[in-house]
Amino acid sequence: MTILNRRRVLLTGAAAATAGLAGCGNGVGNGAAATIDARVASTVAFMHDTYPGTRDLSQRCAGRLVMPVVTEAGLGIGGSFGRGALQVNGLTVDYYSAASASAGFQIGAQQYSHVLFFMTQNALADFRASAGWAAGGDLEYAVPERGEVLRAETITSLAPVIAILFAQSGLRIGATLEGTKYTRIIP
Repeated sequence: MTILNRRRVLLTGAAAATAGLAGCGNGVGNGAAATIDARVASTVAFMHDTYPGTRDLSQRCAGRLVMPVVTEAGLGIGGSFGRGALQVNGLTVDYYSAASASAGFQIGAQQYSHVLFFMTQNALADFRASAGWAAGGDLEYAVPERGEVLRAETITSLAPVIAILFAQSGLRIGATLEGTKYTRIIP
């Protein structure tokens, strides 16, 4: 009788896990693409209105990855997750998720937006060709403060990838993209 009950528990657990995994889609293909597109458009409009210098980056870049909302939380062990879209010439060409994990002294939660500007065709091609691109310490950051004028020449026009972080809110100080893995979401 005990073996039968264990089997029943294991089979029930396996069935629940399978059903749970089947329900874990990437969100694209079931109406979420339109939601992501609307958030991306709103984020780009906010960025351009708040930091007018980013219009120049948008015009000069080979492509941009817009992550409208990234949620980050940690209590000793932390992580972040968000979804966004890769745009070339202002049009969405792919959808991506961004995820990271961290450990160490940390506590709190925050949300922020970020945009990766791929300033060269090679940088964009490398990003698109990778199975999972990880942001490293070689990113050039531009973190604009409220009211600050951000210009492309103040960053460095030689950087292949420029990251802009903005619209931070929450109880956690600072944000970094180092160690964030970007993965294409296949519809």
